[in-house]
Amino acid sequence: MNWFREWMMPVAASEHAIKVDDLYMFIFWLMLAFFILICYLTVVFALKYRRKKEGVLTVNFSHNLALELAWSIIPLILVIGIFFWGFNDYVSAFVAPNDAIEIHVTGSKWKWAFEYPDGTRSIKKLHVPINKPVRLIMTSEDVLHAFFIPSLRIKTDVIPGRYVDMSFTATVPGRHQVFCAEYCGKDHSDMMAEVYVDTPEQYDIFLKEGPEELRTMPLVELGKFTYDEAGCKSCHSLDGTEGEGPSFKGLWGRSEKLRDGSSVTVDENYIRESILNPSAKVVAGYEPVMPTFQGLLRERQITGMIEYLKTLK
Repeated sequence: MNWFREWMMPVAASEHAIKVDDLYMFIFWLMLAFFILICYLTVVFALKYRRKKEGVLTVNFSHNLALELAWSIIPLILVIGIFFWGFNDYVSAFVAPNDAIEIHVTGSKWKWAFEYPDGTRSIKKLHVPINKPVRLIMTSEDVLHAFFIPSLRIKTDVIPGRYVDMSFTATVPGRHQVFCAEYCGKDHSDMMAEVYVDTPEQYDIFLKEGPEELRTMPLVELGKFTYDEAGCKSCHSLDGTEGEGPSFKGLWGRSEKLRDGSSVTVDENYIRESILNPSAKVVAGYEPVMPTFQGLLRERQITGMIEYLKTLK
């Protein structure tokens, strides 16, 4: 029946996903069997105990103790068994083994950021080695989010002001989609990320050199890519529309008036400082709400953003 499972469910890409699917399919076939049994008995009883001819009395039935015990005890045993089966699978997803790789996950409007044990950081792209336990330690910077990877069958609320965690061991290489499953504002539907399940060699290269597009993409294209992926578009438009931050249209070379009354020319140093220390120089008329991207963007991404802004005349 593997074909039926594969038809009903997304690909099972982790050890936990297989456990979840096994329990789901057990409940599915159990419920189907009871549904067929109940439908059959309904038809049989409707025919056997239908209204009799005029004057024919129904036999006075008494209760059946064995039957009553059976329909009470058997479902009770099944429900208790399902509970412990599900509880065991739940514990396996939320109690990580001692050798698990710990990756910190931060949710914020509207992106996921990941930090690895060696200090490497990435946005919207989570890299994990195949067949290696991973523990995600998660928190939120602003509102309630929910981290959901359907193919791994894991989902949990990510709560501001506290840490939550869950673990998994990915078994299927390639790319898997991450969603935010809790409505968190106007760009909730764009708050997605990707999990890349790498070979050990690919994972080591990622930690040392970053993702492939970071190393090979032309700077202007990399800047546009970073603008989309890092969540810049949520606050900075490209068409002159004012948002939570100034529009990027025609920004390069412009003289901006700051909140403290001084002015600054938008050049390479100003852009770099605004990305890494956004509260240092805040444009007049705007609040200092932009988070820092220190450690989230590599130097080549910052350079790409600068070159991209130069093109937005």
